[in-house]
Amino acid sequence: MAELRPSGAPGPTAPPAPGPTAPPAFASLFPPGLHAIYGECRRLYPDQPNPLQVTAIVKYWLGGPDPLDYVSMYRNVGSPSANIPEHWHYISFGLSDLYGDNRVHEFTGTDGPSGFGFELTFRLKRETGESAPPTWPAELMQGLARYVFQSENTFCSGDHVSWHSPLDNSESRIQHMLLTEDPQMQPVQTPFGVVTFLQIVGVCTEELHAAQQWNGQGILELLRTVPIAGGPWLITDMRRGETIFEIDPHLQERVDKGIETDGSNLSGVSAKCAWDDLSRPPEDDEDSRSICIGTQPRRLSGKDTEQIRETLRRGLEINSKPVLPPINPQRQNGLTHDRAPSRKDSLESDSSTAIIPHELIRTRQLESVHLKFNQESGALIPLCLRGRLLHGRHFTYKSITGDMAITFVSTGVEGAFATEEHPYAAHGPWLQILLTEEFVEKMLEDLEDLTSPEEFKLPKEYSWPEKKLKVSILPDVVFDSPLH
Repeated sequence: MAELRPSGAPGPTAPPAPGPTAPPAFASLFPPGLHAIYGECRRLYPDQPNPLQVTAIVKYWLGGPDPLDYVSMYRNVGSPSANIPEHWHYISFGLSDLYGDNRVHEFTGTDGPSGFGFELTFRLKRETGESAPPTWPAELMQGLARYVFQSENTFCSGDHVSWHSPLDNSESRIQHMLLTEDPQMQPVQTPFGVVTFLQIVGVCTEELHAAQQWNGQGILELLRTVPIAGGPWLITDMRRGETIFEIDPHLQERVDKGIETDGSNLSGVSAKCAWDDLSRPPEDDEDSRSICIGTQPRRLSGKDTEQIRETLRRGLEINSKPVLPPINPQRQNGLTHDRAPSRKDSLESDSSTAIIPHELIRTRQLESVHLKFNQESGALIPLCLRGRLLHGRHFTYKSITGDMAITFVSTGVEGAFATEEHPYAAHGPWLQILLTEEFVEKMLEDLEDLTSPEEFKLPKEYSWPEKKLKVSILPDVVFDSPLH
């Protein structure tokens, strides 16, 4: 639950927002991380020292449901001459370390990221006659923050969020989000680390799909060229009724050319998926580490989980050499963070020696496998094959309903434990499948109807007996059972 009040209103945990002219007593009482972010807000909005603010009544660190302590809402006049309309600017406080006393985030020093290293922003077009900002964006930001806190996955510029519902719970076509750097907010050095600002950009379903098939940065650049779809500052207009491809059909050609030239930069998704080892009968439980039909799978190890998270997190990197992420990435604040930007990205350790599986779990070669996906996840298989594997890359499905993962790799990916001789290999509940270019082309022909999911009924099964591979597209309810 949250309440709306000016940021300068008195409250048990929110003293007046200090700025360059704040009394020293207030500055000394104000949490240093919060003070630093407010300083950046004051730089941008010197005439709005006390903006309206949505405040969590019970703070997250006191057991409340909302991770963000505050969401401030500013009125931005835009720049009509530059096709930037007047809008409301929302800024979160809570994903970064505001307090520095370990009540929410572990303090690890000033050189790295503060907390998760970023705060969220959102720009909403101001409607004619609107005198106060709508508060629904604050709850949207709280929802994204809950995801970050619960999953420990962070966001970066170019990421997409499949929301599947109008962002404001209306009938709007704006039902998904992309993330980009805020065009005005500058990174802030706080006493607890660096904070950057990621802006939420509302998009239509067709634009989300284009970002998945190509890359988020490419679609963001197209949105910037269409004033009514975002313009230079990527301002969300919930009343927009047309996609950028309906506004300018030539933009679809740019996306198609980009996919053909670049492939897709989406390297993985969290999804409803599962896999079975058809190499063994269900009653064979001699090896408790195997994944068999009818057995409860072993949990992913901490190292595997970190590795898969890194795969999902690095979907926006363009690698000069297609490789999988390292088994021992650096850890900060109890989370896995990207290393300094590098185009070298593999399953090798820091000493460049081959990966050695951790104790008690060995890598197994499988003869035959059965892959299971829900309809939404299955619809991404052609993207995985055409946009990733045919460009020498990899793609990972990480189950959101169980502790499984499926990584497709091409023959050009280094560090995989699946090989051309043994194309199906499992490391605990993590399955890797190596597909040759010839087989990928064959699968794309056979899976063509997945690009038009409204035209087929569930369940749907595809089989390649000569490859001992089966793929099933199943209803969502199947993945809610304990076996998955």
